[in-house]
Amino acid sequence: MDTRETPEQAELRRAARQLARELGPRTVADLDDAKRRGRLAEAVRDAGWLELRDDAGSGAPLASGVEAAIIAEVLAESVADVPFTGPVLAADLARRAGVPAVDGAVAAFAPDLIEAAVASGSVTEAPVYALDAASEGPVRAYLLVRAGEGYRLALVEGDLARDGADLTRAIRRVPEGAALLPVSDPSRLLTRDDLDAWAALGLALTSADLVGVMRGVLDATVAYAQQRKQYGVPIGSFQAVQHLLAEARCLLEGAFSATLHPAWGVDALAPEEARAAGRVAKAYAARAARTVCETAVQVHGGMGNTWDCSVHVYLRRALLSTRWFGDDAELLRQIARARLGAADGLS
Repeated sequence: MDTRETPEQAELRRAARQLARELGPRTVADLDDAKRRGRLAEAVRDAGWLELRDDAGSGAPLASGVEAAIIAEVLAESVADVPFTGPVLAADLARRAGVPAVDGAVAAFAPDLIEAAVASGSVTEAPVYALDAASEGPVRAYLLVRAGEGYRLALVEGDLARDGADLTRAIRRVPEGAALLPVSDPSRLLTRDDLDAWAALGLALTSADLVGVMRGVLDATVAYAQQRKQYGVPIGSFQAVQHLLAEARCLLEGAFSATLHPAWGVDALAPEEARAAGRVAKAYAARAARTVCETAVQVHGGMGNTWDCSVHVYLRRALLSTRWFGDDAELLRQIARARLGAADGLS
């Protein structure tokens, strides 16, 4: 694989970064600005980014996993409070099922947020969660319904309860007993390969999101270390602080390098290979993001734990992206099962 961005991908990154910095939240208080949030959502929709994984007419997506990962990373860098990964995953799932994507729909997940929610009848049998959905108003979410050896697609609709600690992406809780509306052709079922390829995209996007979180919080922390003074000099001049920030930078660059492969592999590798690549990258990025965010809190000192400091917004986002499709511990268990054939580790 060639890890260099094409001129078109570089321009996509530049345009996305400009939009996110102009309309994304600059302070914690900006998260309450509904007008700004609406302008950001409209701009993302008008840019066509939510349609990146829609059917191009031949069954293939309009854009590759690399382009989708670039947008996910850039939006996370500015902690942009706009749905992206959720709608893109929903569109990719609909494309694989051979149906047009429902506007504004997201995918529903089991309570552990690792696998897509699955039902066996006409109603949900347990609470499920619509991730990265619109924060207000009715929500539509895709679920899988067992059908023989495969799955068909169904939709649940409603004004669902808000859940979760992430301040930039909403989790909407779908209660037990919610009615399902079938939307896919019963004769065209989603296979295990379809779901592996879809999960590979999810791992690539959540990994890219973690890289963006690290980049954003580290940039903010470096700027703070250059401005905050103790004993008459910036705290960034202290060797201990420099060591912390240098280690955080190394973790960021390592995670960025690791996430390039699964983003490319979404469309270039076999489904199980692509998912395996995503597991490796996500396990690394999840651990790195936790360390980088903890470093940011530490460098900010006492104010790092306060509501008005933006560090906690990055940390909250990182925690959701870490859980989504499995945290590092779960992914390492999956890697062990796949490579060693062991039920749990080496046992």
